[in-house]
Amino acid sequence: MEKDAQEVAGVNVLQLTEITNGQQDLVGGKAAGLAGLIRLDERVPDGFCVTTEAYGSGEVPRAEVLAAYERLGGGPVAVRSSATAEDLPHASFAGQQDTYLGVTGGEALTEAVESCWASLHTERATAYREAHGIPHDQVRMAVVVQRMVDAEAAGVLFTADPLTGRRGVCVVDAAPGPGTAVVDGTAAVDHYVLDGTQGEGAEGGCLTPARLKELRTTGERVRDLLAAGRERAPRREQAPGRAATYGRGQEQDIEWAYDRDGELWLLQARPVTTLFPAPPPTDKPGTRVYVEFGHVQGMLRPATPMGMSTLKSMLAGMLAAFGLTVEIVDIGGRLYGDLTDALRNPSTRQRLVKLMAVDFGPRAQKAVEHLLDDARFAPMKTSRKRNAAAMKTGPKAAVGILGALARPERARARVFGEIERLREEPVTDPATVAELLDLVERDAESSTLADAIVWPVVSGLAVSAALPPLLKGVASEDEIRTVLAGMPYNVTIEMDLALWEVARRAEPYREMLLSTPPAQLARAQRAGELPDFGFDRFLRAYGVRSAAEIDVGVERWAEDPAPVFAALANCLRVTDPEQAPDRRFGRAAERAESMLAELAARARREQALRGRLAGFFLRRSRELSGLREAGKFAGLYALRDRRRRLLLIGAQLHTQGLFTAADDVMFLDLPELRTVVKTGADLRATITARRAEYERELRRRTVPVALLSDGTDVETLLPSPPSDGRTLTGMGASSGRVTGRARVVRDPSDAALEPGDVLVAPTTDPGWTPLFLTAGGLVTETGAVMAHGPTVAREYGIPAVICVPAATTHIRDGQLITVDGAAGTVTLGS
Repeated sequence: MEKDAQEVAGVNVLQLTEITNGQQDLVGGKAAGLAGLIRLDERVPDGFCVTTEAYGSGEVPRAEVLAAYERLGGGPVAVRSSATAEDLPHASFAGQQDTYLGVTGGEALTEAVESCWASLHTERATAYREAHGIPHDQVRMAVVVQRMVDAEAAGVLFTADPLTGRRGVCVVDAAPGPGTAVVDGTAAVDHYVLDGTQGEGAEGGCLTPARLKELRTTGERVRDLLAAGRERAPRREQAPGRAATYGRGQEQDIEWAYDRDGELWLLQARPVTTLFPAPPPTDKPGTRVYVEFGHVQGMLRPATPMGMSTLKSMLAGMLAAFGLTVEIVDIGGRLYGDLTDALRNPSTRQRLVKLMAVDFGPRAQKAVEHLLDDARFAPMKTSRKRNAAAMKTGPKAAVGILGALARPERARARVFGEIERLREEPVTDPATVAELLDLVERDAESSTLADAIVWPVVSGLAVSAALPPLLKGVASEDEIRTVLAGMPYNVTIEMDLALWEVARRAEPYREMLLSTPPAQLARAQRAGELPDFGFDRFLRAYGVRSAAEIDVGVERWAEDPAPVFAALANCLRVTDPEQAPDRRFGRAAERAESMLAELAARARREQALRGRLAGFFLRRSRELSGLREAGKFAGLYALRDRRRRLLLIGAQLHTQGLFTAADDVMFLDLPELRTVVKTGADLRATITARRAEYERELRRRTVPVALLSDGTDVETLLPSPPSDGRTLTGMGASSGRVTGRARVVRDPSDAALEPGDVLVAPTTDPGWTPLFLTAGGLVTETGAVMAHGPTVAREYGIPAVICVPAATTHIRDGQLITVDGAAGTVTLGS
């Protein structure tokens, strides 16, 4: 039975065996974890906890601590920090606070407790809390004191591979003695990867096969029993394989030691917090491969549950229109597509690699290419079925594409006419929640763009993709990219240049706009307190946009224009007329037209017919490729209306007491929302948990571009590229070379760039592109050549290198770097 809160108030020292579930605020994460192991009947060294009550008093309760120490029998003990924000499901704090081993005597024990308290405020612990969004004033420190194990061998066990993410294996690092070499990294250790096969273990290591088997079994048992919340499981009576029946839980990082008698002791168990979530279970046979779709749209942040719900239906509808069937799954709040069948299909596997290069970028291409040699994805004979959707779409696609190629000006007029119609189309909202939800569900099922937009956009993409093979041996990739720069008819470029015009009109208010925080300016704008310099007109045209705008759960600029004010301030910092964005765009367009003429002439000299074809496709690329942004922009109007209606539903459910806030609606999916509307079900606990998970995923720095169904990050299987320590290698996406100060930005909402700064970001989508108005170069960790960020960079003639692994980690903010868009390299300076 759990102790009442009042019963433990004022307690300074608790035996580990006295700690009950739910007392983490009193004993901290490490002590709570050890107590959980004891309740599972695992072998844990005897010990006690100096609680957070003692920490709050500021002085070590010496008499109580020494009495508990005597009850242990004195002698050497381990003294470990146990903060309330430690060993959490999303933040382990591994190595962030102090541990002292072999502490002997009362005086040394008291000093070690005080040192553990002090370690709560070290620079490394403070920085870790800030990185994980944990408030400093809400953290308190307890201390665990345990009898030392006279270890023959000790180390760490992970129930999944912490490097590759692979589930189904256990990884063990071990060393003779107390295991400090394993934790501190001060000496070589024995490393084992255990997958359940016979004869695991290296000859001559410090662990026998029998001990490795015991460690694997113990780790899996602890993981699964902790997930099941099962206590007092009869460890020694448990049947082989029994733990697996409880269901796989969060993977565990377990410290252990074998004593001189061969007994296994568990010293700590905490969740492995660095793993990317594994794909959901599937009943499909064999190993599956999933490729992340979001980075193509410049979105690495997680989608809200409602955003994911609507995105999956939208994407499935779009793919079906092209005769493609791809299962879309949610992994860590990101969109992944199951491409296993296409990879195993003899007729599509090679084309899939080419598709990755064009639409998903070099990182995805390398990952998929690597899997071509994996026996698990060997070609398999399949029955060829005629795709009814493709057969229906084919003739319509041919008419639409050929029509756009024949009369590009007419195609553009239809595209922009349709966008204007969507912008101005009057919409009405039903009065009741049920009717609103009916409308949202109906729109979600029929989210398709009009042919007037789809086929001109596809035509532009097709002619751009045709240029490299058509001009092979005539033009370099860099020269082709020059033709694709300064591209007209791009709605995102038009938006950025419109913001530049706002900045020119706002020049009289320069000091006010530069000295006032963007959030304060946004409040003033909503209150109608700002002078008229064209900002409201800009929002009427582009207020449907935002960073991560494909997520219906994300605020639009019309709701919160603070990011636009931040970008406007960056524009006002441009004082050199030659660096004005409109002039840069104009220069890029002039270079493009000049290069187009030169390449057409070269091709004619090679062969007359080839020359005519090259000239035609080069010209059409200038006339149609800029439309690639139009499709997404047009779709934002449907998302605008859906978001408004969902928030109306949320507001009414909030009034009824079913929601805590109107935007709770974004943390359910459509079927769940239907349940709440129909039955009045209370899902507030679910919403709270999902908000917390969403906030945690927002802080994730890296997202795998390709995953296997066992959780393996495919990129971790690739050989590391050679490096000289100063050069980072990616893919050139916009030609040119620039040296400037790096500005590492993870959120564009308040980013400040001086003219000429190099923007270094995880990824970019159209909501980021106003920053390009002042940037001198661009470096991203993901992307594809034809994705939004690189496309806009080319428009302005900004050198860009994409797909630089961990760029935001390797490059320091303020560091001088050189970006070479032709070579695809970033050179680090001082």
